[in-house]
Amino acid sequence: MNNYLPEFHITGEQGWINDPNGLVVYNDEYHVFFQYHPHGVKWGPMYWGHVKSRDLTHWERLPIALCPDENEDGCFSGSAIVWRGKMWLMYTGYKENDGRETVRQLQCLASSDDGVHFTKHGIVIGENDLPEDYCPWDFRDPKLYERDGVFYCVVAAKKRNGRGRILLFKSHDLFKWKFELDLLGRDSGGIMTECPDYRHDLGLLLYSEQNQPADGKKHLNIHSTFARFGRLSPKGFLHGEDSEIVDYGFDFYAPQTFCGAPVMIGWLNMWERTNPSEKFGFSGQLSVPRKIEIRDGGLYQTPIFSRRLVREERAFKTLDDRLLSGSVKLSAENLRAFDIKLRKYDGEYISFSLCGDEWIFDRSKAGEPIVGAETDDDSKAGIRRMPLIKKKTSEIEIVSDRYSVEIFVDGKSLSSAVYSEPEADGLHLEIDCDGVTYRRYDVAEK
Repeated sequence: MNNYLPEFHITGEQGWINDPNGLVVYNDEYHVFFQYHPHGVKWGPMYWGHVKSRDLTHWERLPIALCPDENEDGCFSGSAIVWRGKMWLMYTGYKENDGRETVRQLQCLASSDDGVHFTKHGIVIGENDLPEDYCPWDFRDPKLYERDGVFYCVVAAKKRNGRGRILLFKSHDLFKWKFELDLLGRDSGGIMTECPDYRHDLGLLLYSEQNQPADGKKHLNIHSTFARFGRLSPKGFLHGEDSEIVDYGFDFYAPQTFCGAPVMIGWLNMWERTNPSEKFGFSGQLSVPRKIEIRDGGLYQTPIFSRRLVREERAFKTLDDRLLSGSVKLSAENLRAFDIKLRKYDGEYISFSLCGDEWIFDRSKAGEPIVGAETDDDSKAGIRRMPLIKKKTSEIEIVSDRYSVEIFVDGKSLSSAVYSEPEADGLHLEIDCDGVTYRRYDVAEK
């Protein structure tokens, strides 16, 4: 057992992880798979790690679900569905070949009678199933869903000499698939789209983009995740022109939702970042699960974990407390000013403050520095921004674990990894409003 792990966030325990895969409710348990390299703390040949939980907080580690074999150099991202009592995984089988355009990324199927041991069934969406002008070397991350007894699958793709696309396929038995349409009908802003997720029940399309150009200071990460709202039709995905960033922090990518529940989990890390946890034998973690809703035409996120109340305060201007693993939740009426410092220890801290019409998160003074590929002034200064939603009553929740801080304000989120000293748990809050309730929660025991 690795004694340096976060308390309630999913990791590989040893080795590298990235994208969450195959989120599914099966026999009343939540199953989460993830991209996993068990043999090193850097990205390598991809396996599917596997955990399950009854409460989305306490996770039981299960055997590796998928491993590369003689037909695959890696088992890339995908999804899961329950059909006829079995759990079915669809994933991207990766074959390096001679590299570049000889690489093949094709969609494969596996099944399980017990949700633990899986049998591979080989390629089910192959090169010949792609429209002629799309690239079989950039074709990955299938997300399954079922509607009216028919299976659908959205897959990230790229046109030859083009940029990212999202394709829709259709099947009646999970084995024979037919191409239906290109969802958006145009190239993405980024060089490649990844990890699409469509929820018909919410009218929501999630997707990530590599090297998406920044839009002012809305999304400065070189790889970001977006939401669009609309419905699939025979003509494509009918939606508004605007997309919405899913998370405003440094470290959030490739989120997926559960088949069977409107709950989302993302990778709480980012490509091309330094990762101080490597010295502890693991690299990467997944976000806290989040209930997702559509409110006022936008994505609304609420963190989920089993908790117990340990402190409650009202009617104050300043407050001191301690927080390492758990959360603080505030309800503030007519909020005018807010400044909280977290992970305070020996002159170090993280700050989250209200400045005019935006929230500013600053991790520049917190523990070991985390360096990414971004070159803008905010990124180099350790800063991320999130717009203020003006409301009579503001709801703020900060979820903290050993190596992460995830902030939720009126449904918007800002998530970042942080590597402070183990003793860094101090909290200092200054607030100006007409009324406030402060609650601190620990993680409940199993």
